[in-house]
Amino acid sequence: MKLFVYAALNPSARTHLQRQLPADLEVTFHHDLPPGQQFPAFQETEVLLGNPPPTWLEAGPSPLLSFWQLDSAGFERYRHLRLPLPVANMGDFYSWPCAETMLGGLLSIYRHLAELAVLQAQRQWASRAHVRNRAALLRGQRVVLLGAGSVARALRGLLRAFECPVQMLAPNHPEATLRTNADLRAVLPDTDIVINCLPGSAEGFYSADLFAAMRPGSIYASVGRGNTTDEPALLRLLQAGYLGGAVLDVTAIEPLPADSPLWTLPNVILTQHTGGGQHHEDEGKVDQLLRNLDHLRHNRPLENLVDLSRGY
Repeated sequence: MKLFVYAALNPSARTHLQRQLPADLEVTFHHDLPPGQQFPAFQETEVLLGNPPPTWLEAGPSPLLSFWQLDSAGFERYRHLRLPLPVANMGDFYSWPCAETMLGGLLSIYRHLAELAVLQAQRQWASRAHVRNRAALLRGQRVVLLGAGSVARALRGLLRAFECPVQMLAPNHPEATLRTNADLRAVLPDTDIVINCLPGSAEGFYSADLFAAMRPGSIYASVGRGNTTDEPALLRLLQAGYLGGAVLDVTAIEPLPADSPLWTLPNVILTQHTGGGQHHEDEGKVDQLLRNLDHLRHNRPLENLVDLSRGY
């Protein structure tokens, strides 16, 4: 059996994979091959780890390919594919890191930690008026989570520790209290924080009219996908001082262009799509693959199977 690894694993994770692979599984690493040999090698594989270009699969996968393990949670760029084989993603592997990143960003805004870090770098002592008298509390802030997936649920648990009333927006999830755009628009004037956890399939969901419905001084955060936010509308309200700030792990264009005003706005925290990062991240991808390979060999249900057509 042949395994094709498209994921860019670090040396430690590659060693971790090679030490634990079954003896009859031959592995090929995409990054070890010259460009002209990469796609032909992929066509000969039976198991795939990673997220190759959609064009590699658009004409239909090789008849040999029997299982695809994505190395991401999201997969909206593959939603047009119809493949006759099981596909699994990373499930909730990135959920807690993303949730903690959002929590850290919110605390940074409310407690002015980013400003204090700049003052520290400049060796300036903060005046009481400059920071202390403007600091606010995350405790008790009213929060709406866009989405009810694993990231949103992890955030809900963290925010409850701060005694924050939390509502989730999702059309069909049993734990969501908001179902429609109208439901969302109705609560925004009384909401302090909106956190976008939506997948890329919800393109343009958080539109200019939703931003306009937000309470003055409220905060917008996004850890889903950059294409779900009307970024020009967000930028206008931040520059006008209407919103209290933003925590953005994702943006419409990544890397964020150097001339984007988001870089210099003092009330914006940019975490640069690092939200899912964690120690031994690459080893975690390998472990997910190895578990599913073991399930395949023993005819057990696979972990984190997905329907590509749903986009999430």
